[in-house]
Order: sequence, then structure tokens, then C-alpha cells
Amino acid sequence: MELAHSLLLNEEAYNQLGEVQKAEFIFDWLRYLEKLLVATSRSDVREKQKTLVEQLLSLLNSSPGPPTRKLLAKNLALLYSIGDTFSVYETIDKCNDLIRSKDDSPSYLPTKLAAVVCLGSLYKKLGRILGNTFTDTVGNILKAMKSAESQGRYEIMLSLQNILNGLGAAATPCHRDVYKAARSCLTDRSMAVRCAAAKCLLELQNEAVFMWSTDLDSVATLCFKSFEGSNYDVRISVSKLLGTVLAKAIISKHSGAAASRQSIRRVSLEEVLELLGTGFLRGSSGFLRASGDMLKGTSSVSRDVRVGVTQAYVVFISTLGGAWLEKNFAAFLSHILSLVSQSHPKATQTQIDAVCSRRCVSFILRATVGGLLGEKAQIAAAKDICQAIWKLKKVMDAVMSDGNLETRLGSADVAASQHMLVCALQELGNLIHSLGTTAAPLLQDSSAGILDNVISVTVHPSISVRLAAAWCLHCIAVALPSYLTPLLDRCLERLTVLKSSPEAVTGFSFAVAALLGAVKHCPLGIPHGKGKIIMALAEDLLCSAAQNSRLSAQRTQAGWLLIAALMTLGPAFVSHHLARVLLLWRCVFPVSPKDLETEKSRGDSFTWQVTLEGRAGALCAIKSFVAHCGDLLTEEVMQHLLPPLPCAVDLLTQLSSILKTYGSPLKTPSVVYRQRLYELLILLSPETYEGNLSAILRELAADLTAPDVQVAASSFLLPPLCHQDDLLILSPLLQETDHRFIEEQLLLGSGIACGSLEYDPYSIYEKDVEGDSVPKPLPPMLSATSSAVKLFGVVCAHVGEAQRLLVLEQLLDSIKHTKGARQQVVQLHVVSSVSSFLKYVAGSKGHLSPEEVRRPVLALVMGALESPSPLLRCAAAEAWARLAQVVDDGAFTAALAQVSFDKLKSARDAVTRTGHSLALGSLHRYLGGISSQHLNSCVGILYTLSQDSTSPDVQTWALHSLSLIIDSAGPLYYIHAEPTLSLIMMLLLNVPPTHAEVHQSLGRCLNALITTLGPELQGNSTSVSTLRSSCLLGCAVMQDNPDCLVQAQAISCLQQLHMFAPRHVNLSSLVSCLCVNLCSPYLLLRRAVLACLRQLVQREAAEVSEHAVMLAKNSREELTLDANIREVGLEGALLTLLDKETDQKLCHDIKETLNHMLTSMAVDKLSFWLKLCKDVLAASADFATVTCVDTMQEEEGDKGDDASVLTSRNDGRPHPFTNPRWATRVFAAECVCRIINQCENAHSAHFDVALAQEMKKKDSRSDFLVLHLADLIRMAFMAATDHSDQLRLSGLETLLVVIRRFATIPEPEFPGHVILEQYQANVGAALRPAFTSETPPDVTAKACQVCSAWIASGVVSDLNDIRRVHQLLVASLTKIQVGKEALSHLYNESASTMEILAVLKAWAEVYIIAVERHKNHRQSLKTPACSEESVGNGSISPDGLLELVHADLGTLSRLWLAALQDFALLTLPSEFASQLPVEGGAFYTAETSENAKLHYYNSWALILHATALWLTSTGFVVADPDEGAPNLSRPVTPTSMCQGSSSGPTVKSPEDVYTERFHLILGISVKFLCSLRSDATMESITACLHALQALLDVPWPRSKIGSDQDLGIELLNVLHRVILTRESPSIQLASLEVVRQIICAAQEHVKEKRRSAEVDDGAAEKETLPEFGEGKDTGGLVPGKSLVFATLELCVCILVRQLPGLNPKLTGSPGGKATKPQMLSEDGSRLVSAALVILSELPAVCSPEGSISILPTILYLTTGVLRETAVKLPGGQLSSTAAASLQALKGILSSPMARAEKSHTAWTGLLRSALTTILDCWDPVDGTHQELDEVSLLTAITVFILSTSPEVTTIPCLQKRCIEKFKATLEIKDPMVQIKTYQLLLSIFQYPNPAVSYPYIYSLVSSIMEKLQEIDRRKPEDTTELQIFQEGIKVLEALVAVAEEQHRSQLVACLLPILISFVLDENALGSATSVMRNLHDFALQNLMQIGPQYSSVFKSVMASSPALKARLEAAIKGNQETVKVKTPTSKHTKNSGKSSSIQLKTNFL
Repeated sequence: MELAHSLLLNEEAYNQLGEVQKAEFIFDWLRYLEKLLVATSRSDVREKQKTLVEQLLSLLNSSPGPPTRKLLAKNLALLYSIGDTFSVYETIDKCNDLIRSKDDSPSYLPTKLAAVVCLGSLYKKLGRILGNTFTDTVGNILKAMKSAESQGRYEIMLSLQNILNGLGAAATPCHRDVYKAARSCLTDRSMAVRCAAAKCLLELQNEAVFMWSTDLDSVATLCFKSFEGSNYDVRISVSKLLGTVLAKAIISKHSGAAASRQSIRRVSLEEVLELLGTGFLRGSSGFLRASGDMLKGTSSVSRDVRVGVTQAYVVFISTLGGAWLEKNFAAFLSHILSLVSQSHPKATQTQIDAVCSRRCVSFILRATVGGLLGEKAQIAAAKDICQAIWKLKKVMDAVMSDGNLETRLGSADVAASQHMLVCALQELGNLIHSLGTTAAPLLQDSSAGILDNVISVTVHPSISVRLAAAWCLHCIAVALPSYLTPLLDRCLERLTVLKSSPEAVTGFSFAVAALLGAVKHCPLGIPHGKGKIIMALAEDLLCSAAQNSRLSAQRTQAGWLLIAALMTLGPAFVSHHLARVLLLWRCVFPVSPKDLETEKSRGDSFTWQVTLEGRAGALCAIKSFVAHCGDLLTEEVMQHLLPPLPCAVDLLTQLSSILKTYGSPLKTPSVVYRQRLYELLILLSPETYEGNLSAILRELAADLTAPDVQVAASSFLLPPLCHQDDLLILSPLLQETDHRFIEEQLLLGSGIACGSLEYDPYSIYEKDVEGDSVPKPLPPMLSATSSAVKLFGVVCAHVGEAQRLLVLEQLLDSIKHTKGARQQVVQLHVVSSVSSFLKYVAGSKGHLSPEEVRRPVLALVMGALESPSPLLRCAAAEAWARLAQVVDDGAFTAALAQVSFDKLKSARDAVTRTGHSLALGSLHRYLGGISSQHLNSCVGILYTLSQDSTSPDVQTWALHSLSLIIDSAGPLYYIHAEPTLSLIMMLLLNVPPTHAEVHQSLGRCLNALITTLGPELQGNSTSVSTLRSSCLLGCAVMQDNPDCLVQAQAISCLQQLHMFAPRHVNLSSLVSCLCVNLCSPYLLLRRAVLACLRQLVQREAAEVSEHAVMLAKNSREELTLDANIREVGLEGALLTLLDKETDQKLCHDIKETLNHMLTSMAVDKLSFWLKLCKDVLAASADFATVTCVDTMQEEEGDKGDDASVLTSRNDGRPHPFTNPRWATRVFAAECVCRIINQCENAHSAHFDVALAQEMKKKDSRSDFLVLHLADLIRMAFMAATDHSDQLRLSGLETLLVVIRRFATIPEPEFPGHVILEQYQANVGAALRPAFTSETPPDVTAKACQVCSAWIASGVVSDLNDIRRVHQLLVASLTKIQVGKEALSHLYNESASTMEILAVLKAWAEVYIIAVERHKNHRQSLKTPACSEESVGNGSISPDGLLELVHADLGTLSRLWLAALQDFALLTLPSEFASQLPVEGGAFYTAETSENAKLHYYNSWALILHATALWLTSTGFVVADPDEGAPNLSRPVTPTSMCQGSSSGPTVKSPEDVYTERFHLILGISVKFLCSLRSDATMESITACLHALQALLDVPWPRSKIGSDQDLGIELLNVLHRVILTRESPSIQLASLEVVRQIICAAQEHVKEKRRSAEVDDGAAEKETLPEFGEGKDTGGLVPGKSLVFATLELCVCILVRQLPGLNPKLTGSPGGKATKPQMLSEDGSRLVSAALVILSELPAVCSPEGSISILPTILYLTTGVLRETAVKLPGGQLSSTAAASLQALKGILSSPMARAEKSHTAWTGLLRSALTTILDCWDPVDGTHQELDEVSLLTAITVFILSTSPEVTTIPCLQKRCIEKFKATLEIKDPMVQIKTYQLLLSIFQYPNPAVSYPYIYSLVSSIMEKLQEIDRRKPEDTTELQIFQEGIKVLEALVAVAEEQHRSQLVACLLPILISFVLDENALGSATSVMRNLHDFALQNLMQIGPQYSSVFKSVMASSPALKARLEAAIKGNQETVKVKTPTSKHTKNSGKSSSIQLKTNFL
């Protein structure tokens, strides 16, 4: 293929190829040439132009295929437009000659067609340059058209379109001729030609004025004719033509040029609508002919014309646009509604017609009002619709009140208005549904009176209107949940009052049922009590039905309808009424068959009607119960439910005889009864009606083959039984389109009505299937058949073999015994049933064994495989494969395949060939690759069939089947890949474009092939690259195909290729293709585009986005995008699309795509994304919002006019987003949150003003989130104050995210302030509306969360500013104090639970923060460094917030405790359900407890923490101020909280109350922590642990825990588990803190016991004191019973996790291998330190014996940590873990147990071992281990020496080793080590026990002296040496102090010369370095001290050495001179020296 990539055709390479390759080669060359010509310079092109033209023209004669000729023409035109044009006339003549040629042979046809295409392309590109040649050309083409076949006509029409496009107005002379030709083509046999003609005329009307003036009527009539017998594509094209022309006719009267030509006739809107109306009502029969038929009342408009005209209406209005529609809506509405009024009886002649016409009218309204208008305009439109309803109702009332004088007139008028009302009500419902809560102003507007109008129509005489009104109420309730309960009350009240009017009974019962159906869409629900009212009313209706025969049918229906609708509310509502429902159900059916017999003999036609209605209703109610309340179907309930079933089945078998007796009035009721019974049986499992299986099966068989079924409704019976993929290819009508709503009626065929609500009122409460449209149940006859088919599958699979065989034989016979149309119907039903049976058996993994049963099934399916109906063949092929699947026998499958092979070889008719080819594909689909030889023969046969160009159908089916085989064969197919690919390529290049369905199948094949080859396509071998380039070529051919579905296939193929071989897919061309089709009118193409985009942006979002913008900038012709990519990028275009799109799947894909783009690009294109979101949110900020925007601060002086920008946008530049819907705005608000999250993971400058500004200065392109804070706040504000509740929630969420992220960021210009402070007013203004009384609870709950976050964030420091937001919380608190009763009655009780808990949680958060700040403030006051300035500037003291909360703390604490008690009750396991309070808890009712649980789960943790803090603050000792006060403001208080003390004699003591509270908090915490669910939030766990910490902060709870050992152990085990299951360091630290407190509690308890024992035995001797603590007698600790053991487990777990080296199992030796010490992370160090603190506390909890048993472990762990983490750090510091282990060691060694007599000896031994271990650490085993920090180890030794009793360390062997260590360390060169060593020695030398200190003094003093003298000789040079010297001197001084009298003088004599040698006289002092000067000061000071202390020695030394004396005197003199200056520094020096040693002391010694 590379050879094809050159400017001129490489003829050598070309001639060496075979036929198929030649075509591919040419196509590839032409594709390359198209790109190359644009990129090549003009001169180069001109040079080779002649050769190129020759080559291209020679290709004309080589019969090029359709795609090739299109490209060839494009290239020719391109070549002339770039190069010279002089030879173009020759080319045109040559083409014209080719067209004139008389050769009519098929082989010459491609050349002729290519010439036609070339002409079109040349004129399109070169236009007027070609001068006057066009008249001849057009004449020639039109002449050729007369004799052309369909392909010719198709290409000629498209060519003419191109010529007209290129020439523009210059082509006027030919307009009429072209018009004539196109007219004839518009009604052509071939659909493709009709489409092409429509495109041509669409081009023509741009210039041909006559089309939309004088000839307007004939154009319209022509289009109506064209709709007859049309397919979907024709309807799309022609409706586009008709709509555009009519719109042009209206717009044109404004254009001056047109008006100047007087001939133009003005056309008014009325005339245009009249024209369209004619088409809708009379079809294409013209104006004159129609009248005759109308008089006879025969002709009916064909459905396809009506659907076509409907689409034309939509195009017409869309072309005129939303603004036009807004102005002219009233006129448009009255016209549209009049289409179904009585003045045009044609549209509503029969019910079937009426239903279809209504659908069309609804579609027009939905597409225009719903699609074109913004929200404000929609509200206005809703008012207009309401006005229309009101007018119709007034007419109605006049007729009804007229008395019954002219009843006939009445009925006619009723009929007249009913369809108009239905359409108006449905559109009103849909409008409000789509507006959601933004429709609130509309309903509050009393002048519109929407609710009154709708409710008043509920009693209309026509049932369809009553249902439509009920549905409209349903929509209102779903859109505005706050109206649900009031509407329900109103309807129930009317129903009760008007019980005696039949219309009111049905109308209001429909309304109630519809409203109950709305409850599942409203998360806030309805009050629980409504269930009781509805149930009572239903019972009343059922019981009173018999009282009045005029009402009995209506009341019966209404009663059961209410019960059935009530069931949809789910188990919580139904469980209370279940017993009564089951009782009613039992009473509806006779008890025994005998009663049924007597019934039969008794009633009359009317009673039977009522009875059947009642029983059908009961069946429906039970069906609804089984479907919606599965949880209640217990064994017991089933026993009550099942008894009436056999009787119901008996009645089913009797129906036919009852029908015979009473005739036709019972026909419909009996069908409905059947349908209901079947539906119920389908839901129940077959085991429940085992006894009746055979009877049911017989009935079903009779039913399905009954003689009275006339209509073959294959299009709704078969699709569920076929495979989805087959349907798409084989039945184009079944494809999903935007027009599905109206296209459905064409699918069902003429005799069948589309679904409509009046066919089954019971469907009004069912969940709507497709979005917001009305439920569309089919007529009862069809529904019953459909249910029968489904049930047959189930029942047939469960009866015995013999019976099954019998029934199947019977069905087979019934087909044979019928004729003609009846036979088709019976065959359809039978095949459907058998397919259903096979599908059920296969689905339940069943098996079909005996031969006999297979035979009838096989015969049935075989017959259907050759049926003329394509759907039936499709279902049969599926059944064929299912049969093989359930028989599951290789031989049988092979035989089936053989049958198909034989048929395909012998049959010549298309029907057999299509059926059996699909059968082969299906076999493969269900059984995988059958076998390789089968695969070969299948592929061979299908190859042959797919090349049968005489029948496109056969090609389509064969190729589809081939795609199934490729899919299922997988890798086995590799060997066939190349031939298959070349077959696909050959067909793609040669099948005419008019056969789109063949191309679609080819696309499926290519897709399957690419999937099968998969990642192989990445390879580089020649074979693979050939395959790959063929795939890409195939995709290119399909992309150029005019059919949208083929383009969709191409896109999905490219998507697969991009997944497997991304480098080889040209991204820019793919993206441009995607962008162009983003707004295609074809739904499936848009879906393919988005599915592909979604995949692309996951990998390369930025590239895709750039390509899209590049394409938009470069494209010369305007993109047909509604989405403006140039301005707002691909992202903006997708947002616009999201706003317009209604298809759920597509919207989901758009959102996913945008999310991926945001994730990968938002940080880099921050301003762009934020602007997008802001534009969407601001585009609809309406006037109500803007008034609040003024609260934006003045500091934005320059932006002061932003508020006005929101209201007036007349700056000329169109806004990128016009009126986005609320759902789009919600998505934009969610995007803002996502952007903030993305920035969190990016650069830190996003949250740092100073850094961001600095980086922005460096590079102005960089962009940071913090610089956009004002925008973020403004967006959150706009969203939070919107009309739409969902948007308010999103806005508040955004605000919350902003507060949490930006609260701590400082404002660099005002130090001490934070950046958010300036937005206080905005935050307040955004929150305030959420606390008004009419706000729904979920919004208030969210707002509470934001309030508490705002107060807790600490942004606002001024008390008055905080009060604003605090006030909102106070108001809420007052509101909720009234308890669960008094809160809103609009919603379910659980909604008020949610609100109450949200308020309490918010307060809890504020209180927790207040306490925390107070605590921090107290601590900071303790440290003297606290600055006073923070209090100075009028900000609040940290206690201010606490004081604010204090005011309400009494109330709060009570409510918190009540909430916790509720939570505790709700979380009890189900077995304690009986013990729960009957009326519920403080804040929930018993019935709604399930829903309430969720709200408690969300808020309990913070409430728990707050309660614990409050209890701590009272120290468990102050009585609650309200305790026991009888005048409580809250009526409902939890009784056990001892607050109702006045109510009874059992007043609890305070001790009991505290104990209860303590156990409540502890119990909740333990229950939560011991079974942490995976979804438990970090917040809850942390809050829970903090609550425990707070609890154990005070003595009383500690004493409880201390005294109850089991409780402590339990807690420790729970905490151990938390540590094991949660990795988070903060949680582990919090857990360890609680452990420490538990151990403290235990210690306190042990101490207390010892103390009291001492007091009691005060007289006795000390020795006999009883021992307390663990391990009393044996010293053993029993796991599970021992607190200490549990703690050890936990600590070991923490330590080993951080330091695996501590685990002897891992290291293999108990002492631990010598590993390199390691630094832990900060978190790790904290954890280890915390664990060590706990370990060191443990001995104190033990008895002496116990302490002995744990000591080895504790010592091992502590020394182990030291060994593992003693890393050398610069500056001689200790690592934090080493410090902690030394601290712990000190704690352990100084434990009293070491001295207690019982444990003394054991401890001594163990401590010696520990010391040895530490000494061993030092000695390297193999010389490698020198990284350990000597200082740490030396300190450890020192700790041992100083903290243990002397006998531990004074044994010679140990002492000797210790001394050696010190000696060795003194020799180390590192100055820091030396300093530390001196300091440690100092502490040892000063040790009071000479036995300990003397050996060290003896051994080490001499070396210290040597060191000092060495320094003395050398003079110190830097501060470290100075420090060493100072420390050394201190050691000597200490020695002097310790020494005995007789030796002291010698020591002083040694010390003085050294000191004096460092003092300087005044001359030297001036020039000395700072080190020397400091040394001088230090020496002098020491001398001054020593002199007086040891005066005698001092004097004698001075006397003996006059030089020293002289030096000292000079120095003292010099010092006095400078003393004033020097004192501060000397002081300072002294300090620094001291403090370092002090610090060390406090650390460990």
C-alpha cells in the first residue's frame, strides 16, 4: 500500500495487482492524493497536472465503484481549483459524452455514474468559473435521467444538488427544469432516490423563490405524497425539506429583495399551518379529491404520511427557532390542538386513529416546547397550555350543566374536547416534569391556577382525560415533591366527598394512584399515616360497591386500584395493612369449585362484568404486592396468598362458557382478567401453583390459537425473543431513533393501536420505562397475548413430558388446520410461545431430552425459518440455536447445521436463504465454534451468499450471520481473516450506496473481525500491516457512506482499532469526523460518536481537545454544529449537547467524557474550565438571584457591575450557553467541585496566594485556583440560591468544598487574616434562603452542614460576624425542639428525622471545635511565649465561641443524648425488635425506623463526640440544669434518660444516670468499632475514638473502667482490631491514646486499692500487705482475662508493623540480627513512641509476680526499638524513637517493682541481662555494625547506671564493660559525641552512691585531664571545641565537689592552671577572637566561684605560682573595664551551656 502514496499513480505497481487489490490500491491512492494536493505547492501541481488529469480520467473508464467515483470526482475538482483551469472544459465535455453514450450494458453503468458524480463535484468546487456550460450539462443530465435506473436517478439528483450549490443564484435558468425532475424523483419507487431528491430540492429552495411562494402548495402536496410508503430516512429528509420551505415562506416576507419582485405572494402563518394541517388530516389526497371520500367517511390517512407531517412540523418550528416560538406560541398551540379536535373527525375516527394522532400531537409539542424553549419561556408556555385547558373545560361545563335535553350533543362535545385535553394535559405534565423545582413560581402563581385546572378536569366524562389529568398530577408531584402530600390530601378528600359520582370515583382514584406512583421518585416520601387513610378508603369503596349498581363497577375498580398503588410504597408502608389486604383477596374468590358453579348459574351480564372487574383488580393488587414487597413474602404470607389461586384458575377455564352465555359485554373484562392472572402467575414461582399447571397450559394453548385473534402483532411479541443485534440489522424500524415515540405506530402495523394509558389504567402507578413520557400500555388483547406467550414458556417447562408433547403436537396441528391470514397469526403465536419455552429452559440451564419432544419443536421452527415475515425468521433462527443449546448433543447440533447447509445449497428464494443463513450464525453464537470443518463450510456458504448482488436482503443476512460466526469463533478464525477482509473490502467498494443495509452488515463484519484480531493488529509483520491497512481503508470507505448508521459502524470500528493499535489511527481525522457528527439527527450515530470520544479522552484528552479546536478554526464551510466549538472548545460543545440531549445513555456518555477531560486537563486549562462552568451557571441566573448578588463586597470596586452583567446581556456578543436546563447547571456545579479536587493533587500553589502570585509574575500563562476564589464563591452562591432544589444542593456542596479547602489560606496583604474572610457576606447570603420555612429538609440539612463547617473553619474571628451564621443554627434548633410531631407534614417522618439530626450534628461540630480552641488557648497561655496581640484587635477570645454555644448547651445536651439513645436502639440486632418502644424513639417513629437508620448513621459520630465532651466538661458530677425539671419544652423525651422524673416514683440517683450515660456512649462506640463496615468513614472512626478519649479524661469514668477489668479488656481488644483493620496513622494514634488512658485508669485503680488497704491495715506491719495488680499468685497472665496481656498484644502489633526486625520469627534469632538502624516516617515514629509510653506504664498495673513475667517482653521491645532506630543524626541529636525508648527505659527501671521484695531478685537478674543486650549491640558481630548511634547507647547505659539499684550495674563484669564503652567513646573524634559523653559522665560522677560512681571516676578522670590539657595546649579554635572544654571543666568541678577532703586540694591544683591559662589581660582581650573571649569569660567566672569556695587551696596555688597570679590579676582588671558591655553576653553564654545539659536531664535522666 505504501506504493500508492505518490502524487501520480504508480502504474507499474498497479498493473501487478489482482482485481480486488487494484480497486483497493486506487482508492488508497485517491485518498492520499486528496490530502497531498492541498499540501503541495501550486507550481508542482501545475507541472504534473496534465498527467494527473489523464490518469484520473482514465480511471473513469475502469468502472469505478461508488466510493471510488466519489473520491475521484473530489480529486478532479480539487486539482482544477488548485492548478490551471483551462482544460476543465474538455473534462466536462468528456463527462457529458460519457453520459450521452448509448451503451446500456450493466458493465458500462459505473462509468456513466462516475461521469455524473464528476460533473457535480466540478461545479460544486469551481462554481461560476465554469460560465455558461452549466445549461448544457444540466440539460444533458436531466435527459439521461429519463432512461436511468434507480442508481442513476440517485446519483443524478445528488449531482444536481452539487451543481446548484456551486452555482448559487447563477443557476436560475435551470431551476424550473431541475424542480420538475426532482418532483418526479420525490415519489420514486426507490427510497434512496426520494432522499436524494429531497436533498436536491433543499438545495434548490435556497435560490428558487417560487418554491416558497407561488408553488408552495404544490411543494407541500408533493412532500405529502412522498411520505406515502416511505421509510425513516425519507421521512427525515422530506420533512426537513418541507419544514425548511415553509419556514422560509414565513421568514421571507421580511427580506427587502424578495419583496421588490411583486410576483411573490405573501404567506401568513395561518396559511402555512393550514397547509401542514391538511397533510396531517387528509394526507396526500389533495384538496379536491378529499371531499368526496370525506362524505363517504371511508379513507383514512396512512400512518406514514401522518408521522412524516409530524416531523415536518418539528423541523418547521425548529428552523424558525425558539424566540419565534415564544412570540407565536398561543397561535401554534391552538392549531396543534385543533388537529385532534372534533372539527376534524378524520384524525380521531376510531380509537386507534385517535391514539396515534394524539401521539403525533404530543410529539410535536414535546419536541418544540421541550426542546427549543428555555426555562422561563417554558413556564410561560405552561401558562398558555393551562389557559387552553381552562377554555376547553368551560365549554365542557356548559354542556354538562345544560341538563340532559340534548344528550347527544353533549356526548359529541365531550368527544370533541377529550383528545385536545389529553394532549394538553400530557404536555403540561411533561413540561413541569422537565422543569423540576424550577417550576415552583409557576404553581405559586394563583392567576395561572394550574392545580385547580388540572384537578377540575379529573372529573371529565371521558376516561382518557381523567387518566391524563391524573398523570399530569403525577408529573407535578415528581417535579415538586413538596406538592405531593397536599395533592394527595386534596384528591383523597374529593374522593371521600364525591363518592356518589362515578366520574369522580374513577377520576380521583386514578389521581391518587398516580400520586402514589410518584412517591418512589421523591426521596423525601409522604407521611406514613397516609397509608392508613388510603387503605381505609379502599376498603370502604370495595364494601360499598354493592350498595349502588350505578357505581359498583367504578367503586370496585377504584378500591383495588388504590390497594395496588399502595403496594408500590414498599414493605414499610404495606406491612401494617397486609392482613386486611389478604382478607379482601380471600373474599373476592369463591371458596370451592362448587361455589363457582352456583355463581355461574346466578348472575347476569352486569354482575359478571363487575365481578370480573373486581377479580382482575384483586389479581393486579396481588401482582403489585409480589413485585414491590418481596421482603414480606414469608412462608406464612404465602399460605394466605395461595388458596384463592386454584379458584382463579378454575374461573379462567370457565370463562369461555360464561362468555357464550352472556355475550359480548363481557369480552373485554374477560380478556383483562386473563391478562391479570397470567401476569401474576409469571411473577410467582411455578412451584406455588403446581397443582394447576396442566389446566393453565391447556388454557394457554387454547388462548394462543383462539379463532377470534385477527391481528398479527409480530412487532411487539417477537423482539423480546430475538437477539438485540439481529433486530438492529434486520428490522430498521426497531432501531432506536429520536422519533421512536411516533415511529412506533408504523412498526405495529395498521390494525393495531399504539399503547395508550386508557388501555390499562393500572399502569398509571408503575415505574415509567423511558424517561418522563407517559406509560404506554398496549390494548388488553395484545397484552394478554404477550403475557400468555411468556407464561407458556414457564409452564411448559414445568409440566410432565407426556403433557408437554401433547400440547406441542396440538399447537403444530392448529397451524396446519388454519388458512391465510389466520394461519399467519396462529403461527406467530405458536412460534413465539415455543421460542419463549426454549428461552426459559436455556435460561434456567434446563435440558430437553426425549426425541419425541424435539420433533414437533423442530417442525415448528423449521416452518417459521421460511416464513415471509423477517421478524418471524429472526425469532425462529434464535429458537433454532436455543434448541441446539438445550438438547446439548453434538450429533443433534451437527444435524441441524446440515439441514441449513442443504437448504442453502438447493434453495433459490431469498426467504429461505435469509432464514437459514441467520440460523447458522445463531448456532455459532450459542454454541461457540462448533467444529473447524463446520466453520469452513459455513464461511464458504456465507461468502457465496454475500456476493449475490441480485438480492441485497440475502447479502445483508448472510453478512450479519458471518459477523456472528467471526465473533464466536475467536482465534479459530485467524486463518479466514485475510479472505474475509478482502471480501468485505470488495463489497464495500462495489455495493451501491442505495443498499445501506448491506453496508451496515459489512460494518458489523469488519467490527467483529477487528475485535477478533485484537492486539495482533499492533504487529509489524507484512501480513499484519496489510490486514491493518485494509481495516483502515474499510473504515474510510464507510466514513464516506451517505448512510448515518454505516458511519456509526465506521466510528465504532475505528474506536476498536484505536484500542488495539492506537499508533496507527489518525487521531485528527477521527476527531474531525466525530465533531462533525456530534449533532447528527441520527441517535445511533450520536451514540457511536460519544462512545468513541469517551474512549479517546481516557488516553489523550488534551490531543482530542486541540484537534477539535484546530478543526473548527480551519474549516472553511461552517460546521453544521449547533455546538460552537470555535468559541467554547469541544468541552463547551459537549455541555451544550448535554443540555439539548434527551437520551439517557447518551447523556451518561457525555458526562463521562467530560469527567475524563476534566480529570486530565482541568488543572492545565483552569481558567477555561472555570469560565465554562461559570457561563453555564450564570447563563440562567435570574432576577431573583441578582438582588442577592449585590452583597458581593465593595472591595471588588472594579467589578462592581458584575451584578448587572447577570441581568442584561446586550453587549452584542451571543452568550455561549442560552438558558441551560437545571440538570446541566447541576452538572456544572459538580464539575466545579471536581476541579477543586483535581487541583488538590496538583501544585501546592493552587492553595497559596503568595506563591501563586509570584509564579504568575514569572510566567503569566500559569494559572492557579486560589486566584479564582471570587469566581468559585460566586458560582457556589449562584447555585445555592437558585430555584432548583437539586442545584441548591450542588451549590451548597460546592460552598462546603470551597470552605474546607480554602479556610486556612492566609491573606498575604493582611497578615493574621485569611483569604476567605472577605467573602463572609456572600456565604451568609447563600445560606440564609436555605433556612426559610418552605425549604425542603434535604436542602436545610445540607445548609446546616455548611454552617457548621463555616463556623468551625475559624475564618471569621469577629463574634458579631459569627453570630449571623450562628443565628441560623439557633433558629433551626428552636424549630426542631418541638420534636418529631410538629415538623413538616409534607414529607415522610424520616425527613424530619434527617433535618433534626442534621441540626444536631452541625451543633456538635461547632461545639467540638469550640472546646478544642478553648483547650489550645489554655495551653498557649501556659507557655509564656503567648503573644497578647491576638486579643487586642477586637477579635473574639477563643472562649467566645464556647460562650456562644454555652447558651444552648442545656437543650443541646438533652437532644444529643436522646439522639444517641435512638441510635443505640436502632442498631440493636433484629432479635431484640420486640423490646423496642412501640411509638418509636425521640426523633423517629416506629414505622419509619428503616429509613431513619440511614440518617442516624450519617450523624451519630459527631454527636457522640460532642456528648462525651459535654459530659467531660461537667466531670460527670454537675447535675444537668434541666435534670428532673417537670416543665420541659420538649414533649417527647426518651424516658430512660431520667428526665421524666416527675412522672413516676422511681427517681434515679445521679450515680445511676451517669452510669447509664457512660454505658450508652461506651456501648455505641464499642458496637461501632468492633464491627467496622468497609464503608465506615474516617470521620466516624476518629470521632468515636476522640469521644472515648474525652470520656477517659475525667476521673469518674476512669474509675468505672479501672474497676471493671473485663470492660477494659473488651475495649482493648476492640482497639486492637481497629489498629489491624485501619491503616491510617491518625486513627492508630488516637487508638493508642485511648489504650494509654485505659492503662492509667487501671493504675489508678491499683493504687487506690493499695492505698485503702494501707489505711485499713494501718496498725499491722507493712510486710503483710496484700498485693494488688495482675498475676497475683503465679505471676502468669491469662490471655483473654488479662488487661496487661491485651495491651502487650496491641503494642507488639504496632511495633512489629513499624519495625519488622523486632519479630524474632522474622529475624530468626531472639536477639535480632544486626540490621542497619532505620529512620521511621514521622507518623511511624509517633506510633512507636506512643506504644513505648504504654509499655513503660505496664509494670505499675501488675503485682510483683506479674511484673516479673512481663518484664522480659517489655525490656526486649524497648531495647529492640533502640537497636532498630538509633540512627546517627547531625548535631548529635537523638532520633525521636530512640529518645522515646530511653524515656521508656527510665520509666521501667525506676519502677517500684524493682525494689519490692517479692520481685527484687528476679528484676535484678533481668535488668542485668537487658544491660548486657545493650552492650552487645555495640560489639559488632562481623565488624559491619557501626551505624548505631553511640550517644544513644551510651545514654542507655547511663540510664541503667543511674536508675537501677546499685547491685544491677556494680557487678564487675558489667561495670568493666561499661567503663570501656565510656573510654572508647571519649576517644571518638566527633566533637558532638564528646560533649554528650562529658555530660553523661557528669551525671554519673554526681551520683550519690560512691559504690556506683567511684569506679568510673578512677578509670576515667586521668583521660579527661589529658584531653583538657591537650585543648589547653592547642587553644580551642571553634565553638564546639569551646563547648567540649566547658563540659570537661564542669566534670572536673563536679569531681572537686564529690572528692573527699584530703584529695580535693590536688584536684583544685590541677584545675586552676588550666583555667588561668585561658584568661586574657585587657590588651589581649581587645584583639581576641570571639571564641577566646567567651573562653576568657567562662574561665574567669569559674575562677571567681572556685576562689571563695576552696580559698585555702586557691591561695596556696597562687602563692606557689606568681606567674599565674599576675595573669589572673591583669585579667580581672581588664574585665572590670569592659564589664558593662560584657555582662549580657557572659550571661548568655552561661545560659546556653546550662540549658543544653538541663534539657538532656529532663529528657531521660
